[in-house]
Amino acid sequence: MSSRARIPNRWLGLIVLSLTQLMVVLDGTIVNIALPEAQAELGLSDGLRQWVVTAYSLAFGALLLLGGRVADYWGRKRTLLVGMVGFGAASLYGGLAQSGAELIVARGLQGAFAALLAPAALALLTVTFASGRDRNVAFAVFGTIAGAGAAVGLVLGGLLTEFADWRWCLLVNLVFVVIGFIGGLFFLAESRAEGENRYDLVGAVTVTLGLGSLVYGFSLAEGGWGRLSTIGFLAAGVVLLALFVWIETRVAQPLLPIRVVADRIRGGAFLIQAVAGSVMIGATLYLTFHLQIVLGMSPLSAGLASLPLPIAIMIAAPVVTRLLARFGPRYLMIVGPLVVAAGLVWLSTITADGDYAVQVLPGLVVMGFGMAAVFVPLQNLALLGVAAHDAGAASATANSAMQIGGSIGVSVFTAVYVAAFSASEAAGEPMAAAFTDGYGATFLAAAVGMVVASAIAIGMVRGARLREMTYGADAGAGDGVDGEGAEAPRTIAVH
Repeated sequence: MSSRARIPNRWLGLIVLSLTQLMVVLDGTIVNIALPEAQAELGLSDGLRQWVVTAYSLAFGALLLLGGRVADYWGRKRTLLVGMVGFGAASLYGGLAQSGAELIVARGLQGAFAALLAPAALALLTVTFASGRDRNVAFAVFGTIAGAGAAVGLVLGGLLTEFADWRWCLLVNLVFVVIGFIGGLFFLAESRAEGENRYDLVGAVTVTLGLGSLVYGFSLAEGGWGRLSTIGFLAAGVVLLALFVWIETRVAQPLLPIRVVADRIRGGAFLIQAVAGSVMIGATLYLTFHLQIVLGMSPLSAGLASLPLPIAIMIAAPVVTRLLARFGPRYLMIVGPLVVAAGLVWLSTITADGDYAVQVLPGLVVMGFGMAAVFVPLQNLALLGVAAHDAGAASATANSAMQIGGSIGVSVFTAVYVAAFSASEAAGEPMAAAFTDGYGATFLAAAVGMVVASAIAIGMVRGARLREMTYGADAGAGDGVDGEGAEAPRTIAVH
């Protein structure tokens, strides 16, 4: 890695990087609150509205690995500045959209440029604060602001939709972009990785097409799982992803070294991350619909009513961190998803005339406690035992899994919702009751997914390296390698 130039004020650079990450994260939720009004104005069907959310998370997740490599070798500051301009242009296009198709395209472009911004910001933070106490403070500030992004998006989306217009949920990004671009020019120093680089463009195109085909196939399932088009796109997605795996074993500089995901513990962590993403991005989308469409909340009230979930995660995180140090990640990864599932089952009992404080609030709080038990250990598990030169790919894969899981989750839950809603409507139930039947079915499907995540933890998140992570190197003595030809155990910090 090249030595970084001296910058005038690296703490101002930290503000720029933190605001960049905040913009990327909040854009995953800010549109959720605005979606009912956008759907009504642009004439989006229930099937198409999901793509306003899916297009962002799919493009973000599918291109994140490529974005990280571009940032490393093309220049991190340059990549961040180009990403800023592109993200701003996409936001302007979406804010001025006159059709649902234009809004969906704009969201996909936002996701693509976010895949440049996120890894560039994290890499610049790493090289700007190389070591010492300042590094710890910088990462704490960066992580706290990024962690609050989802909550900020919910509240900001509610404020803008209620007191301005839903379009400002996209146009507000221009403020972040201007600050980020000017600040980046003056307060960030260029850096890039050393050595020869070859971009795995074939792998990037293949994985993007594969994931897109898979998600589109799931979205078609709302018309029937047995339809030829549904089966065709799902099959094409599987074939393309299998081709991607084959390509990654053949190229000199793969986008995703297969050894990163082949490890049992890391592979299990990525799968659990994907399921958690499907719930946090997919299932909670239908909560905002219930709050506004059925309970009649204003956009701002709906945003505030969604806050108990991220607040519960933040409150529980320090407690979970202490439990992690004492008991290790395995038990948390088994119990956490089951707690989330319990909260989702509670939400699945919603009725059209139900009370928020009774039917919604307890479920959100329980979900938040369970999600904290999942999220706190996940990043460490994703990096457990990974070689230094694979750390960036492993971290990017964990973030990609979250976004891709969310995009798949939205499509699957939409199919579940449409089936339950149609059945209730055909049975002659009132419209509000049919809506709640559909929403309840999505929450129940999400609960099943979290039970599957717990089963994944039981089967894959186990072994000597986890005992070492909790109790130190002596705990793994005599166990040898984890039975899989994995690299030698190493202790990593829990943060």
